[in-house]
Amino acid sequence: MGEDAWVISVNMGYGHQRTAHPLRGLAPDGKIINANDYQNIPERDKKIWETTRRGYELISNFYQTPLVGRTIFSFFDRFQRILTFYPKRDLSEPNFILKQVYSRLKKGWGEHLIKDLKFKNPKLPVVSTFFTPAFMAEFFNYPGEIFCIVCDADISRTWAPLKPKESKIKYFTPNERTTERLKLYGVKPENIFLTGYPLPSENITSNPSAGGMEILKEDLKCRLLNLDTKRRYFGKYKDLIESRLGELPKKSSHPLTIMFSVGGAGAQKEIAVEIIKCLKSYLEQGQLKIILSAGIREKVKKYFERELKELNLAQSNSVKIIYEKDIADYFQEFNHHLREIDILWTKPSELSFYSALGIPVIIAPPIGSQEEFNMRWLLKSGFGISQEDPNHTSEWLFDWLNQGYLAEMAVEGFIEGEKSGTFNIEKICTG
Repeated sequence: MGEDAWVISVNMGYGHQRTAHPLRGLAPDGKIINANDYQNIPERDKKIWETTRRGYELISNFYQTPLVGRTIFSFFDRFQRILTFYPKRDLSEPNFILKQVYSRLKKGWGEHLIKDLKFKNPKLPVVSTFFTPAFMAEFFNYPGEIFCIVCDADISRTWAPLKPKESKIKYFTPNERTTERLKLYGVKPENIFLTGYPLPSENITSNPSAGGMEILKEDLKCRLLNLDTKRRYFGKYKDLIESRLGELPKKSSHPLTIMFSVGGAGAQKEIAVEIIKCLKSYLEQGQLKIILSAGIREKVKKYFERELKELNLAQSNSVKIIYEKDIADYFQEFNHHLREIDILWTKPSELSFYSALGIPVIIAPPIGSQEEFNMRWLLKSGFGISQEDPNHTSEWLFDWLNQGYLAEMAVEGFIEGEKSGTFNIEKICTG
């Protein structure tokens, strides 16, 4: 394994860890450091992180509670809201959350982690998928380069340092909006690299250094056969599809397959059950397959198992639950199953960027300001579409398939989405 960078994440939800996973080859022994849960972390530091994590999960679950829950969520969400982009103006004034982060740094939060990195190998660059460890590295004078990976389609002021014009932190951005947003926050243009989001290379090519996309293309060929049931999209854009992918096979390698991915806090698992109830007859006939991504949450897995048992689908080959105790094993399993799915149904998290793999996204309701902006990006880009009532999935889903709408989104994501983020980041870190 590599000795090229300290790859740092936090285990709050899946987003920051999922972003780090494709870059594990850069890290010593392939091990990603969780800034909030590493060996010998001081108890005081851990308590601060734990308070933050529990607050995030509590508020995310509150969101599911009508009226009172959403009112409480809206109150907290105000502190992390993203300001309007237009008119373009100086947005470098620090917000409340950012000031709170730096007040904790002044009291020593994170100093132990940075001292440890300095002791082990101060020459390695720090590559963090969350802003706080990057701020820690700079605040406590880490001598090597410091990089921060942006993992959303737009970001709040909290992502940029307290004094951005004086900072040495460099950013890897997934799209043009976050690049321009960081400039408005005062980050120097020379400290921003538009790399694209780091996607799993095993879903793209078997030889990343060659820059090919043979795996992605083969998967997309089969996917298009399932997404364009009446061949309406193919009829209009046959030349475009074949010029990009080559000739399509006669038959798909799998039945129409939907993956529903539950977030790290376990929110929205009820939507998946509503979908299954509505599509039960298709599942029983083997015309459709659903993969339920429960992550590393055993409670979510057991919830799905109970619901499937009640529906007499517990032994069905048409429904599969993905669950692993270890987060790295889960990501490996998740990426493996991505190759055989046709539709990704999820709230608009960092998984929004997986649309670049030629997978259309059905967007579950966003939770918070951050995800609302991710949803806007998906819709504007033509990579995804908001869900209709899950209780009527059997009607609107097949209308979309018959019209070729989802096939169009798959091709749009494949052509327009940035797929080289992992390679671009590795090149900068090792170059």
